[in-house]
This record gives sequence, structure tokens and C-alpha cells, in this order.
Amino acid sequence: MAAAALVAALGVTTLAACGTEEVRDAAGKTGAPAPKTVTLVSHDSFNASKEVLAEFTKETGFKVKVLKAGDAGEAVNKEILTKGSPQGDVFFGVDNTLLSRALDNGIFVPYEAKGVDRIPATYRLDKENRVTPIDTGDICVNYDKKWFADKKLAPPVTFDDLAKPAYKDLLVVENPERSSPGLGFLLGTAAKYGDRGGASQGEASGGGWQDYWTKLKANGVKTVDSWELAYNQEFSGSAGGKQAKGDRPLVVSYASSPPVEVLYGEPQPKVAPTGVSTGTCFRQIEFAGLLNGAKNPEGGKALIDFLISKKFQEDMPLQMFVNPVAKDAALPELFTKHGVVVEQPETMAPEKIAEKRDPWIQQWSSLVLK
Repeated sequence: MAAAALVAALGVTTLAACGTEEVRDAAGKTGAPAPKTVTLVSHDSFNASKEVLAEFTKETGFKVKVLKAGDAGEAVNKEILTKGSPQGDVFFGVDNTLLSRALDNGIFVPYEAKGVDRIPATYRLDKENRVTPIDTGDICVNYDKKWFADKKLAPPVTFDDLAKPAYKDLLVVENPERSSPGLGFLLGTAAKYGDRGGASQGEASGGGWQDYWTKLKANGVKTVDSWELAYNQEFSGSAGGKQAKGDRPLVVSYASSPPVEVLYGEPQPKVAPTGVSTGTCFRQIEFAGLLNGAKNPEGGKALIDFLISKKFQEDMPLQMFVNPVAKDAALPELFTKHGVVVEQPETMAPEKIAEKRDPWIQQWSSLVLK
């Protein structure tokens, strides 16, 4: 998902966000005919080809306006604050790490999308159909191949490796309180090491993921607020990081990030300059939902139907660098050639995420940031 932000950083044209007033105007006024514009609220990494969105307009008569609202966590919080009077009609980009927060706050209304039977049940986490799965991906540590080759050091493969002295001062991660990749990485460590009783805030003796993060801190892990800062400023292996003279050869990103570096490399490399530590991954699923209070609910329903259509699903991989969820959607060659398939990512039940997410974030802040 967040890899699409790299596209913007490299100067590739993305859909422009519309201002709040424009969104309200497009939504129509009380007593006016049904609006011909449907507004999609999303995180900053949403992207789609103009041709595909033009096809949606041709099929339905609705023109899509995109309102980008920051990182996924920030965007979800904004919708919670405006519940019942949303900024748009559909929200895209809430993932399984934040899903319970959105559902518990009632920002969505139920809608069973046409064609949802083409999506495996394993991705359909809400039985009430308040959200529809759109894509999936794996949050993983990426590494700078050249840096490790020059140092004649094998890149890390597992979570355990990251805490070893050989990788001291090499890793940059995102703050899980502000960043969805950062939260996914935290949940991945909790899934791996457990929560053996938990440490009290500020203590390092609780075992489980708490003990692991204490080791990472001692090993020089650096924390920044967003994926954009981590990947395009601090990470030495990305195009943006090279320009910014980033000095961290390890970063929390996505298993699908290497194809981005190939597609937008100048000149385009034959082999991806970055790799993936496949033993550090957490499975992410992104959803879209019809917003409670949407001014154009019919347009919103049509848009959700379109987001899981074969046409949109096959457009997504090279637009947002995520995997489609529809069974009949094929991946492009660039994606299959340079992307990484993670056979056994860490996962966590939505109920456990809902129960533990906020206290774990608080505990992480005490252990790592203080």
C-alpha cells in the first residue's frame, strides 16, 4: 500500500486530492438531484489509473473525486471525528490492524458488494458486511542489497536476526501510534514472541514482544513518524533515500516494495536493488466501506462494487503495489518477477488486535521512546 507514496515522491502523477469545500459542493445540497460525483476518502497512498476510473464513470455515470487524508491511522481518526457527517461517501484504506476501531465507532453502514463471492472467506473479516476486502500485502523489513554486499554482511532474515549485534544501528521503523506499517510490524513481533504476562510500562522484564523490543532499542533501532520518512528519507536502498543520503540499510516497508524500485528506476534495473527479510512479515488486509451519512450512497455502493471488479483489481498492483483479493484477478509480470511471495507471514485474530492494540501501543511507547 504505502509503496504508492514512493511513486509520488519520484514525481509520478497521482490523482489530485480535492479540497473540503469542493467535496461538499460535489456532494450536492439538500433537495437537489442525486449528485453525479462520488467521493472516495483514503490515505495518501491511494492511486488508480485514469483509464480505469474513466471506465467506472462510463459504466455508472458517477465521476470519482479522491480526498486524501494522511496516513491510514490519521485518515481513520478523521472519519471517527466526523462520524455521521463524513467528508465523502466511501472510505478506502482501513486495514485489519485498525478495523475494530473503525467498526466500534460506527463510521460504516452495511453493504454487501456485488461480486463479493469472488473474495476468499479468509479476507472477509466483518460478518455484517460493513467493510469489503480490497487488497492484501505483507509488512516486512526491506534491505539495501548493495550496502550489505559492500560490507560483505549477510542481510537479516528473521525477527531474531534484527536484534543481533551485527545489525546494530541499521534498522529504521515507524511509530505504531501514527503509522499503519509501524503498527503492523509491532503486531508481527507480538504474534511471533507472544505477550507473556506483559511488562509494566517502563520495565523491560515482561518477556514476549516487550523483551524483544527492549533488545531492538539496545541495538540502535531508530523510530520515525511515517513510512514516507522511513523509506524515502532514512533508508539507503530507496531512490528517495539515496537522494536524501539516508544511512539506514534496513527499513520496515512491504514485500511489494522491490518492484517499485525497478519500475521507477532511472535507468530501470534488471534486478531489484532492495530485498525482503521474509521472516519479519505481518499480513495486512485493506478494506473499503460505505460511510455512515454519505450524501451519495448509491454512488458509494457502485464504487465499492467497482473496487472489487476484475478491471480495478488488476489495475491495483502497479498503482498501489498491493495484491488483489479477487480470485479471478491476475498479477502483472513485473510484480511476479520482482515481488516476494511470503509463505508464512505472522497473523493475528481481529478480536485480539481489538483487545490489545491500544494498550500495546502505550506500552511500546514507554519501552522504546523513553
